[in-house]
Amino acid sequence: MVTTAAETLAVVETLAAARAPAPASSKLTTRPSSSRPGPVQLTVLFFAGLRERAGVDELVLDDLSEPLSVGQFKAELGRRHPELGDLTSVAGVLGTDYVPDGHLLCGGDRLALLPPVSGGQADPGDEDVRLAAGLFELSAEPIDPGRLAQRVQHPACGAVVTFTGVTRDHNRERDVVELDYEAFEAMTGPEMGRIFKDCRSALEDPELFGGEGGETEPLRMLCVHRTGRVGVGEPSVVISVASPHREAAFFAARFLIESLKERLPVWKKEVYQDGQHWIGERS
Repeated sequence: MVTTAAETLAVVETLAAARAPAPASSKLTTRPSSSRPGPVQLTVLFFAGLRERAGVDELVLDDLSEPLSVGQFKAELGRRHPELGDLTSVAGVLGTDYVPDGHLLCGGDRLALLPPVSGGQADPGDEDVRLAAGLFELSAEPIDPGRLAQRVQHPACGAVVTFTGVTRDHNRERDVVELDYEAFEAMTGPEMGRIFKDCRSALEDPELFGGEGGETEPLRMLCVHRTGRVGVGEPSVVISVASPHREAAFFAARFLIESLKERLPVWKKEVYQDGQHWIGERS
């Protein structure tokens, strides 16, 4: 059974809605307060367009009078630094986990603020095992799609589907010279791992994938995304999937690229002859 792009996008949206944090209640969950008096110190990390507007990679606020929620902190940060623009759609991350606006921050927290995405290196170990779980890599060098297809091939797999996204020479009626990608490397691996897991869950659900569901075939998934400057015609992201049958391979490749574009913290800046623009941000 061949699944249409619209059906796959509906699956992605269904799983994304299921993963979304519940709306923050009016009463914040608190952590034990520090016994030491004094102001609360928080560090905020900036990425992509936010970093350019801030003019720094990180900023320390050491004069907060009380603990704040993520939403309250974004509002206070926007009040002090209006040059940052609207922070409503900016996501907060602690460590490698997204946190909702209602999450209460503690003194010493380092909060990464991620603007809307445009859309590390793999752990050591046996590649066959990692491909079976789903393998993600960032690359500052050109990507060879043919090489990726070879890496996922397996004697048990009769289908290999490879999607290659390349830089086009125009967008929004402007001539594009190149793209410049920036990734939050500490977050991309864990988030892509969740996307791989969601893909497998979709294949095992007959209501999402169709057919009888319960897909237990030895699916092998590999995704490589560029960082830095990518010229016109060069691959920026390549997804290669191997499966015994084509239906699962087509479904998985489409699911992965749709989910990656929505969720992976990788930002794309379009560079023109007369300017530049971060895709995904309000402007």
